[in-house]
Amino acid sequence: QVQLVESGGGLVQAGGSLSLSCVVSGRTFSSVAVGWFRQAPGLEREFVAAITWSGSTIYYADSVKGRFTISRDNAKKMVYLQVNSLKLEDTAVYYCALTERIAGWRLMRSYDTWGQGTQVTVSS
Repeated sequence: QVQLVESGGGLVQAGGSLSLSCVVSGRTFSSVAVGWFRQAPGLEREFVAAITWSGSTIYYADSVKGRFTISRDNAKKMVYLQVNSLKLEDTAVYYCALTERIAGWRLMRSYDTWGQGTQVTVSS
């Protein structure tokens, strides 16, 4: 059984940074990519970033491009999301998810397994 566990969230002032981590366990040999999504209160879950296990393909949402960096460590089966220059609107629960699909990584429905999420709260 595949499991994903996020960590690294917290309370940070606007302009600050956090390092989010996602550890993947279980049978993941058929997985292709890992994505990060976020969900703010009252809003739909939205795509943030995605990376293939090979590292050859990376996507970012326009709203985080230049501020967030996704990376992975295959040996540790971990995917990281470095979030810098945080804004109030970045406040959300951040989720990582795993997909076996080779396309459509900006879409929630492309992902098969999700973590429980980690809260990021940005204060003024």
